[in-house]
Amino acid sequence: MRPEKLTFPGHSGLPLAARMDRPEGPTLATAIFAHCFTCGKDIAAARRISQRLAAMGIAVLRFDFTGLGHSKGEFQNTSFTTNVQDIQAAAAHLAEIGQAPSLLIGHSFGGAAVLKAAIGIPSIKALVTLAAPADPGHVVHNFAHAKEDLAEKGLAEVRLGNRPFLISQDFVDDVGSTDLTEAISKLNAALLVLHAPLDDTVSIDNAAQIFQAAKHPKSFVTLDDADHLITAPSDAEYAADVISAWVSRYVDLAPPPPPPGAPEGIVRVSEADPDGFLQDVQNGPWHHILADEPRAYGGTNRGLSPYGFLAAGLGACTSMTVRMYARRKGWPLSGIHVEVNHDKVHAQDAEQRGDIKIDRFIRVIHLEGDLTQDQRARLLEIADKCPVHQTLEGNSEVLTELAD
Repeated sequence: MRPEKLTFPGHSGLPLAARMDRPEGPTLATAIFAHCFTCGKDIAAARRISQRLAAMGIAVLRFDFTGLGHSKGEFQNTSFTTNVQDIQAAAAHLAEIGQAPSLLIGHSFGGAAVLKAAIGIPSIKALVTLAAPADPGHVVHNFAHAKEDLAEKGLAEVRLGNRPFLISQDFVDDVGSTDLTEAISKLNAALLVLHAPLDDTVSIDNAAQIFQAAKHPKSFVTLDDADHLITAPSDAEYAADVISAWVSRYVDLAPPPPPPGAPEGIVRVSEADPDGFLQDVQNGPWHHILADEPRAYGGTNRGLSPYGFLAAGLGACTSMTVRMYARRKGWPLSGIHVEVNHDKVHAQDAEQRGDIKIDRFIRVIHLEGDLTQDQRARLLEIADKCPVHQTLEGNSEVLTELAD
């Protein structure tokens, strides 16, 4: 699903531009993503992490702070304190529409801001920082050369990321007087700290300070060789996987019962990479798998191909069916593994009429244990009663319609 555009009043009452990444199915929880210093809501890492969480049922609100991106206001009139207030304003807006957030995620300067903002948002149960400074004053080194102009005029133009920004002396004073230690120690939420050892913008020492100041439950996971902005898709994907696995321990993601006719729930497939073929495959909040194509076909080979999933379904169903029968009979079957090879062959090669191509699945079943030959033969017969096997050999129907 495409992110939904919306606005809400920020700390000053001016509208802030936001996107809401909503789940395709029911919303099980809500999160807020706070971006890095002078960045924006659409930075690649924010998009991928939000998309991944939405796939597991967590709606994510990501917004531009006052004076940045498409949000109203003037950046020179903002500070660390106003960023914190903007996050709390986002939480208040979500609460008003019945979606009080239970998760905060902050990247870099936004990570420091969520640490401070959390104490004012009682619904928060979990908090994640990505490459966050332990001291908001860390950003001042970016415009140290403008120190004289700031002191003399109260304002100075600096270039950050090849873009000009007006910075105020009030901003410098505000970040310089902010100490996060007490706020971190009083967090009433689980904390996950993500940081890269080679981050040359915010050193790994900051992660250690945040982690040590926090009380349990807390976790630290390294982002290995990721850069500060987590620009590599593989690094953003890894961060998304870690967050999605971790958050389920602290945020209730119990799904509603599946609708009639869908006893196992709905499998939802969402495109993760419009430039390639990577897909998020989600069945409820707990089961997530990546689908992809091999590199030779334009994919990134980060997940099973669609045909790979088909073969996996046949293999898994075969193993389960054989195990179920052997268990009921009390037979000494100590282990099973199934190998499935899929190919397309001419119908005449499969002893069928016609010169058309059909799908052939070659299935090799390995049975372990002290089984008699009769038992082995019977289990081979039972394998053919696997429901997926019967579906593949039967007449299936696929009904397709376009959603509104």
